Amino acid sequence: MSAGGLARDDELMGRTLAERAGDLVARPFQLFVRRQASGGMVLLGCAVLALVWANSPWAWAYQQMLGVPLAISLGESVLRLDLRHWINDGLMAIFFFGVGLEIKREFLVGELAERRKAMLPIMAAVGGMVAPALIYAAFNLGGAGARGWGIPMATDIAFALGALAVLGSRIPESIKVFLVALAIVDDLGALLVIAMVYTASIEWRGIALIVALLLALWVANRSGVRRGSIYLVLGLGLWAGFFISGLHATLAGVLTALFVPARVKIVPGALPQVIRRGADDIEAQALDDEPDAMDPGRVAIIGALGGSLDAATAPLQRFEHMVQPWVTYAILPAFGLFNAGVTIDAAVLRVLPTAVPMGIMVGLVVGKSVGIGLASWLAVKSGLAALPEGATWRQLIGTSFLAGIGFTMALFISGLAFAGTHFEREAQLAILVGSLLAALVGITILLTSKAAPMPALPR
Repeated sequence: MSAGGLARDDELMGRTLAERAGDLVARPFQLFVRRQASGGMVLLGCAVLALVWANSPWAWAYQQMLGVPLAISLGESVLRLDLRHWINDGLMAIFFFGVGLEIKREFLVGELAERRKAMLPIMAAVGGMVAPALIYAAFNLGGAGARGWGIPMATDIAFALGALAVLGSRIPESIKVFLVALAIVDDLGALLVIAMVYTASIEWRGIALIVALLLALWVANRSGVRRGSIYLVLGLGLWAGFFISGLHATLAGVLTALFVPARVKIVPGALPQVIRRGADDIEAQALDDEPDAMDPGRVAIIGALGGSLDAATAPLQRFEHMVQPWVTYAILPAFGLFNAGVTIDAAVLRVLPTAVPMGIMVGLVVGKSVGIGLASWLAVKSGLAALPEGATWRQLIGTSFLAGIGFTMALFISGLAFAGTHFEREAQLAILVGSLLAALVGITILLTSKAAPMPALPR
């Protein structure tokens, strides 16, 4: 074979390896987007069911279901909550655990790991949090509903990606990456607001338990502990500490996730050699003794291979893969079913143009789009960041409207801000209306946008 042929083969192999490496990076993101988009449809179905049910002749059954009491007892200690609170305070901790894993992954190996790539979604997210909060505050300055300024700040990533999925291939992949990174920074900001603002009182015994368990999680992480059961037990204890302290218990999920190791014990590149060696051992043993499948020697070799596969996968990646389907297809739909059942009557429609609902709706539709658009423009014009590859400004603005879909986190914060008051029902309806308007405007802009022109090929 000629030297030129060898060079061409090497070049082809290099491209193939590069493509394979790209696939390894892109595949988890593509799976995440597909799962979130399909989960958004399930969440939408549950929200519509709740809304129809709460306004049907069987609304009494819906209200009774929300208040079903459930208790857990340990000795003389009894924890009794109704079904809605078990979902909002208990199951949603698992949702926040998933959010914490996503945040950590994005800052380690995702779009937020590289400074220049991270600047655009970070600045856009900050703009998209500040502008809606200011708009809400302007509507409610000095009023009884001023406490709800955090409601229009966050983006519902499942619904937003579901809206993008409707548009198909006309939207470049880079826009989806931008939206995911923005939503993750957005969630981080919302978590900080929940921790600092929406805490009524603090019980110091709970704080002491939190500190002790955070120390235990740190020790487990630094010691290389990789067993999920250890982090599960410590995470449950941390949840109890937050519940006792008066801080919102779901924050335990995020903090537990941040201590999950992201390191591997076996470099993935060395894994094929380990597997080949194990296969050779099994084959040699079979030739020597012809043992059956339950032979202890063979079981030991297979167990070692399983351990090697586990060691080549980061616990963070493994836990995220395990948790995400439960969050997407069970926990968030349950949250939607138990929180979107707003009774729509003449009384609530009359107050829709008042300060709290208007602050939420204008914050979601106008505040999100203006904040994200202006912050993105400043980031690009200052040279700190660049537009997503293959995207246009019109597509970015359309995406900024989709970021105004604030369903899950907005409903969650409204429950913290206005629990037990008439503002809660008004806020819930405003969130539904504002999110729907933001989705419709965003999809319309994106449907009428054109792809970015392809760069001219060099001659």
